[in-house]
Amino acid sequence: MHNSAALDRFLRGMEYPATRDDLLREAARDGLGSDDRAVLARLPEQSFSAAWHIRYHLARHALAEEFSPSASSALAAA
Repeated sequence: MHNSAALDRFLRGMEYPATRDDLLREAARDGLGSDDRAVLARLPEQSFSAAWHIRYHLARHALAEEFSPSASSALAAA
């Protein structure tokens, strides 16, 4: 998974610790795109200590989706 440049800038500029709700509120206030806000909405409800902590969770989620059984069967059908 590759985060958009806008999401990367947003995460660098955010003050930490921040909860998922903090991130979503500030993302809307900053005018972050709806696709990037949807990515943030998939984060677990917890406090994040730094941007790397959020990127870690986003990468884990992307890998879980990529290697899920439904993704594997879709690749096999292609």
